[in-house]
Amino acid sequence: MNEVNDNKATPAGNPEAEENTIPAVDAGAAAHDLELAPEIKQLQADLDQARAEAAEHLDRLLRAKAEVENTRKRAQADVASAHKYALERFAAEIITVRDSLELARMVELPADSSPAVQKMHEGLDLTLKLMDSIFQKFGLTRLDPQGEKFDPERHQAISLVEAEEVPPNHVVNVVQKGYLLNDRLLRPAMVVIRGEPAAKKGAEQT
Repeated sequence: MNEVNDNKATPAGNPEAEENTIPAVDAGAAAHDLELAPEIKQLQADLDQARAEAAEHLDRLLRAKAEVENTRKRAQADVASAHKYALERFAAEIITVRDSLELARMVELPADSSPAVQKMHEGLDLTLKLMDSIFQKFGLTRLDPQGEKFDPERHQAISLVEAEEVPPNHVVNVVQKGYLLNDRLLRPAMVVIRGEPAAKKGAEQT
């Protein structure tokens, strides 16, 4: 009886017995993995899709943020420009008034002028000084290029003359002063400039 029982019993720690049970466990795990494989693939696909959508949403967010910032900067620039040049039309009109006052001031008074006329002359001086102060306050700068080199960006030549006292291509006379509004040309100065000497022109032609 003892021999029969010994043959049927499986001693603990028997390597052969353990080897017989391992393949059964591995086969079950492999079958379980096979069953989960489609679900894992689907989860991986869903994860990849979610990542792609997140990247797309982030890109759209960054683009929208950049567009908002650009719009804000453009709006600020427009407001600054509108504020800077809001007086352009008014300034173009008011400088003609100053031209008239300046022409009136250039009239020489006779020695026997009445005190009232002399006071009016003094009033013109004060008015011109006051206007110049206001022009400076609002960014209006007068262009009086007497003796300066001709600048086609700021000057308008109306004639050429021969003049020894100024170099060629320089302003001999200012017919009408020009104006800048915050460094932008409002009206060019109308000028007479010295042309090239006749001798030099003849030499260039030969």
